[in-house]
Amino acid sequence: MMEWLNRKLFPFPIHHYSSRDGVMRYVDVGSGPVMLFVHGTPTWSLLWRHAIAKFASTHRVIAIDHLGFGLSEKPPEADYSVAAHAARFHDFVDFLGIHDITLIVHDFGGPIALSDVINRPGLYKKLILCNTFLWPFAGEFVVPTTISLLNGRVGKFLYLNLNMSPQWLLPAVFANRQNLDATVHQQYVAPFADSTQRQALWAMVHELTPDNPWLAQCWAQREPLTKIPTLLLWGSRDPIFGAAYLQRWQQLFHHVQICTYHDAGHFVQEEASFDYVKQIQAFMI
Repeated sequence: MMEWLNRKLFPFPIHHYSSRDGVMRYVDVGSGPVMLFVHGTPTWSLLWRHAIAKFASTHRVIAIDHLGFGLSEKPPEADYSVAAHAARFHDFVDFLGIHDITLIVHDFGGPIALSDVINRPGLYKKLILCNTFLWPFAGEFVVPTTISLLNGRVGKFLYLNLNMSPQWLLPAVFANRQNLDATVHQQYVAPFADSTQRQALWAMVHELTPDNPWLAQCWAQREPLTKIPTLLLWGSRDPIFGAAYLQRWQQLFHHVQICTYHDAGHFVQEEASFDYVKQIQAFMI
């Protein structure tokens, strides 16, 4: 296993799945009702460590690392588009043979996993969405100019040579950077040791456009999501996924509960770790 991995922070057994494009690693602990956790960028299943520890005694808890992220392989030539991640996720769910799933997603984990819910809603029992999206970045959802400027030569250099996404952008979307422990931050930075291992990070930047046809198709086909009981856990000081995102989600679902964290930014899992687990526990009853 990776020398950089801090087993005190992440003590869970690690399994592997051979996807069509490379080996993906995941946590699968406990037994009982299935909880499936799906991260975004630039994180990995470390993001869910508090929830994994809490629910492993009562549920079957699964947390996947996308190809190109965390503990999974990072082949530089792989397709790291959100559509390709979604296809691999679909195959992973098939591989596990699971159903009656409570799905918990964050950031790009939303479109990656929710596309499967749209196609196979019968497999999914409940949804928990944390600062995520399912539509192109157009209109009121246009990303800040500082982010959009990264989709060019300078951005490519910053991402591939300086590891900008986990090194700088990740702490920048915290409400309070003091909430990001240095040891935890190092565990988010370490998986991307050199430019060949950062291709998945750079690929995500290309998805932040107003005219993303794959995301547009997902949103156009959103109807199957609307009837699934849903919990929204939202950091209200997220500088990228602001109030308009939460409002759109709130209007979509027929049965929705909302918990907002006014002292948290993009990562409620880090800045509100105790309460977000508590809210999930209450929703699971």
